[in-house]
Amino acid sequence: MRLNSPKINLIIKACMKASRSLIRDFGELENLQVSTKAPGDFVSSADKRTEKIIIDELQRAHPEYGILTEETGSINPSNLSNRWIIDPIDGTMNFLNGIPQFAISIGYEEDKEIRCGVIFNPVTNEMFCAEKGNGAFLNNSRIRVSNKKKIQEAIIVTGGPKQTSEVKDKILSEYIKVSKKVSNVRKFGSAALDMAYVACGRFDGYWQRDLNIWDVAAGIIIVKEAGGFVDFFDQSDASPLKKNILASNSNINREFKELIL
Repeated sequence: MRLNSPKINLIIKACMKASRSLIRDFGELENLQVSTKAPGDFVSSADKRTEKIIIDELQRAHPEYGILTEETGSINPSNLSNRWIIDPIDGTMNFLNGIPQFAISIGYEEDKEIRCGVIFNPVTNEMFCAEKGNGAFLNNSRIRVSNKKKIQEAIIVTGGPKQTSEVKDKILSEYIKVSKKVSNVRKFGSAALDMAYVACGRFDGYWQRDLNIWDVAAGIIIVKEAGGFVDFFDQSDASPLKKNILASNSNINREFKELIL
C-alpha cells in the first residue's frame, strides 16, 4: 500500500472534485447537435470550468504557489520555486467527439524539477500518480514500464501533426521512419494518457513534437518513477514552454532515440 504525500493527496482531491463536472459535461455532448453554442465554445467552457475547480482547490492550500495552466496562463509568475502545471482536459478533440480518451493532468514543479504528478481519466476511473523516489502507481497498484527488449517488437504511440503545424512534413517523415522499424504505431489523442500508458507498460515508447509543458508535466515524473526514460529534443530557447518529447522503457531507449534524434 502506498503512502501519499500531502502534495499528492491535494492533487488527487482536486482531480476528483473537478472530474464530477467534467463527467457531466461529457454526458451532455450528445446534445451539441441541437445546441446553438459552437462545439469549440462548449469545450472551452468545460475546460475553463474544470480548470477553475482545480485552481481553487490548489490555491486554498497554497495561495502563494505559482500556477501554469492551458486556459488561464500564469498565476503568481514570480514564484518559480513552487509551481502547479495544469491541463484541465488533455485530449480535447477526443472529449468533443465523445471518445473517452482524455484526462486531467496536474504536475507539481519544485525548483524547475517535476516532483510529483497525477493523470486521471474520469471516464475509466484510472488514476496514474507518482512522486520522486516513491514509485509510480495506477490506482493502488505499482506500475512499471514494459520489459520489451527489441524495438522491432515494440508498440509505439505518438500524436499530431496538427493541421496548423509548421513542422508537419518532419512529423510525418518521422512517423514513416519509426513505423518501418517497430511492430506498430498507435495514435490515441491524449499526450498525458500516452505517457501514462508507457509508464504502465501498455505502450513501449512514445514521441511527439509541438507539445506544451502542461501536456506532459505529470507524465514526466510518472514515466521516470515507473523505470522509464524521458528525453527532450530540438528545444528552442525562444519557446521554453514548447516541448518535443520521447519516452520509453530502458531497453529500447537508445535505438528509439536514434530513429528520432
